[in-house]
Amino acid sequence: MSLKNQRRMAAEILKIGETRVWMDPNRTEDIEAAITREDIRRLVQEKAVRPIMKKGVSRARARLLHEKKRRGLRKGPGSRTGSPEARVPRKEMWIMKIRALRKRLRELKDSHLITENTYRQLYVMASSGSFKSAAEVERYIDAQNLRRRR
Repeated sequence: MSLKNQRRMAAEILKIGETRVWMDPNRTEDIEAAITREDIRRLVQEKAVRPIMKKGVSRARARLLHEKKRRGLRKGPGSRTGSPEARVPRKEMWIMKIRALRKRLRELKDSHLITENTYRQLYVMASSGSFKSAAEVERYIDAQNLRRRR
């Protein structure tokens, strides 16, 4: 006998689609005998009729990618979209650079490797955009013999 009617009733009771209704193949006779909604509810309670879980999209791959990106991977030229300036705006780049320069100058001044006057002179030069990096400041100091003599 067909279980079409029982499947339809079970779907309505469980509030799912008919294709998601699972019926225990060992209890086919009981399910065939169930002709009222009450019978179907009893079978649901006895776990002879159950809903099949919905299939979702697995996030396993997404989690793996996210973890790799957190570690700084997958950031090569093939993964980049937008100009370098779009990825890190010009102003933000400037802020990062000037902070690094000023921090290095402060360290040099505090450790008495340069004088106050030299510090002030280099500070103004850094603000005007004369140096690309803290390493360039160091090279400039060495080239101009601005290190304090001990």
